[in-house]
Amino acid sequence: MTASDRAVQLVRIAAEAAADKLADDILAYDVSEQLVITDAFLLCSATNDRQVRAIVDEIEDRLRIEADAKPVRREGEREGRWVLLDYLDIVVHVQHEEDRTFYALERLWKDCPAISLPESVMQANLQRART
Repeated sequence: MTASDRAVQLVRIAAEAAADKLADDILAYDVSEQLVITDAFLLCSATNDRQVRAIVDEIEDRLRIEADAKPVRREGEREGRWVLLDYLDIVVHVQHEEDRTFYALERLWKDCPAISLPESVMQANLQRART
């Protein structure tokens, strides 16, 4: 089993939204073989709590407008260090860069296939990594 077309669509929209708000290290994994609760994870990070919230807001807005998707669950919003958005098909993790380094979710899911992201997101990742 692989991630559904809907999950891949949501991941790509969310990744573009995160890139537009200058998220760092945007990655997506197809976790459908490992988990029954979702098809894909999107991971990204930000340098401060305010940026975490801005990324989350942009992702929610874009998914609502472009894909008519609303999260069924949101966690961590008050602290603003690690916000989880659950859309059933995908789960989005927006983390403060310190939390991202500490928890290293990509290390847990590295055996899962990566989902290719739009070229604009990959270019943004490269540019942000250079600065």
